[in-house]
Amino acid sequence: MSGKLDGKVAVITGAARGIGRAIAARYVAEGATVVIADLNEAGAKAAAAEIGGACSGMAFDVTSQESIDALVAGVVAAHGRLDILVNNAGIFDMAPTVEISRESYRRVYAVNVEGLLFTTQAAAKQMIAQGRPAGGGAAGKIINFASQAGRRGEPLVAVYCSSKAAVISLTQSTGLDLIRHGINVNAIAPGVVDNEHWDHVDASFARHENLQPGEKKRIVGAAVPFGRMARPEEIGGLATFLASADADYIVSQTYNIDGGNWMN
Repeated sequence: MSGKLDGKVAVITGAARGIGRAIAARYVAEGATVVIADLNEAGAKAAAAEIGGACSGMAFDVTSQESIDALVAGVVAAHGRLDILVNNAGIFDMAPTVEISRESYRRVYAVNVEGLLFTTQAAAKQMIAQGRPAGGGAAGKIINFASQAGRRGEPLVAVYCSSKAAVISLTQSTGLDLIRHGINVNAIAPGVVDNEHWDHVDASFARHENLQPGEKKRIVGAAVPFGRMARPEEIGGLATFLASADADYIVSQTYNIDGGNWMN
C-alpha cells in the first residue's frame, strides 16, 4: 500500500520528543525517509530507533549556521536529496513585562525566529538546486511550527507570543517568495498539546501565578471547546497533508489545530 510521502526525504527539527517525534513516526508510516535533527543527539537517535524503518537521528543546533549547513549537507550525502523540512524546534520562556531579560529575549528569538529562518534558507537553497521533479509537482515543502500564542498576546508571555507571531509572518513572506521556485511554505499553529513542552509551560506558570503543579494544564485543557488538550499524534495528519502533493496549491497559510480555541 502506497503512502502519501513515498520516496520523499524529510528533516524534522527538534523531534526527539513531543509533536516532532509524532510527526516523524507518521511520516515514516507514510513512506518517507526521515531525519530527526535535535540538540539532544542521543534522544534523536533513540527516537529514530523506536520509530524504526527509514528513520535516523543526528545532532543539530538551530542557533548555529555551521550546524544548519552540516544538517542539509549530511542529509543530501546520506539520502541524495531533501524534499520536506519541518521547522519544529522551539523554546518557551515567560516573565512579567518588567522582568523580561535581554538574555531570555535573545535566546527565544535565536531558536524560534532566527534559527527557523536560516534553516528554511538552507533547505530552500537545496530544494532550488534539485529543481522540480521530472513528472511535475513541488520542488519542496517547508512546514513551520507557529502556535496559537502567535495569534494573540498573553500576559507574562510577550517574548514567546511575539516570536510565534513572527513565525506566521515569516511563513507568509518566505512562502510568497519561494513558490516561484516550486517550494510551498505553510505553517501549523497548535493550541495546547499535552506533552513535555507543556509540562515546562505548566511549571513556569506555577512559579509566576502561584499555582500547584499540573493546575495550569488542567485549567487550559478544560477551557478548550473540544474539552481537552490535544495529543501530539493529532498534529500528524495536517503535517502529512501539507507535505504531500495534495497541498501543492496551498501557499503561505497558517492552520490552527487547537480544538476550537482560535478562529481565523
